[in-house]
Amino acid sequence: MEKNEGKRIEDLIAEKIGQKEALSMKEDIGTTKYLVHAKIDASGVVERPDVVGAIFGQTEGLLGDELDLRELLKSSRIGRIKVEISSAHGKSSGTIVIPSSLDKVETAIIAASLETIDRVGPCEATIKVEKIEDVRGAKRKFVVDRAKEILGGMEGIAPETLEISEAVKEHIRVEEITEYNGLPAGPGARDSDAVIIVEGRADVLALLRCGIKNTIAIEGTSVPKAVAELSRNKTTTAFLDGDRGGDLILKELLQVADIDFVARAPPGKMVEELTRKEIIKLLRNKIPADQALIEMKSRPEPQEAATQPEAREGQDLAKLNTALNELRGTLKARLLNENLETSEEIHVRDLNDRLAQASGVGAVVFDGVVTQRLADIAAEKGVKYLIGMRVRVERMPAGLRVLTSDDFRRRPR
Repeated sequence: MEKNEGKRIEDLIAEKIGQKEALSMKEDIGTTKYLVHAKIDASGVVERPDVVGAIFGQTEGLLGDELDLRELLKSSRIGRIKVEISSAHGKSSGTIVIPSSLDKVETAIIAASLETIDRVGPCEATIKVEKIEDVRGAKRKFVVDRAKEILGGMEGIAPETLEISEAVKEHIRVEEITEYNGLPAGPGARDSDAVIIVEGRADVLALLRCGIKNTIAIEGTSVPKAVAELSRNKTTTAFLDGDRGGDLILKELLQVADIDFVARAPPGKMVEELTRKEIIKLLRNKIPADQALIEMKSRPEPQEAATQPEAREGQDLAKLNTALNELRGTLKARLLNENLETSEEIHVRDLNDRLAQASGVGAVVFDGVVTQRLADIAAEKGVKYLIGMRVRVERMPAGLRVLTSDDFRRRPR
């Protein structure tokens, strides 16, 4: 009993993911985010100090002071370089492992620099990066699996632990998001007799948190062909935001898809902002598609008032798309003021810290991935648009509009 209680977290992880994968984690269980794995081959006999010396010597000055390996090692953003090498028949081969606490892009740059090394000591050599291992992914897998085991073994749940339990269940539901013909979807969208069509990935996640798994997102203003075809074989409900964008999407869905029922968020609200109770109530009170169409046609629509904001939004999005294309491949970010004029251009790695200190920012455009942390900071600072190459956000903050290069490609011209 004492032996089991004395196990460290890395030993438990080893039981879950295998000894080989866990070995690297046990050596770098602290702040390490990634492990760079590379293979080395040399035409003569070399030893570990020769390889380490070649790595530091031949990459010195290659990437500038900010990514210099010696400086990164001093600041602990790069861990101790591990080299295992052996010689036979006058040749040497082995492996190199470099722990990194840098972000994904910077780690990839460091990994690529290894392949520029062509000599180790007096011998010709080649280094090939085999993979970059996400150490945190293995940790998260352990946490989720272990949490499910703990919940499964509990006979009763004290009232004060319900919030913790719900958080673990929510994480598991988020992990269940899948794809249907490239579109974000719940795991039940393909096999269920009924399907709920929503506007974006954040809406799919919102419904998953409510235990609703038969959802699919159209991801844009144009209804994909896959969604139209899916609607013809299932009982289909359109669950849309309560804004003009939701009106336009509903009109197109009613023209190109076979919609049976319609549910709408309250005026001015988005589905992703609703509580679980509100979502369940709105879906229960859905109305037939014919009735929704009649109600929409009978609602007065001031043409001029609707056209001017729509035209201005189109101009704003065109500016943002141009800025995104200009930044592609630069690893740079631009902070724009409320008139969408560039006020500052910085490196992507400094974006989180700089945005947290900035004021009067109307939009952020950058060559990188929109993360949950960045989205939260942008929402706190009152940013209207957050534009990146890709998005990895589980909970979309209210009032913030996140777009990617794919969204601009889907927009009608």
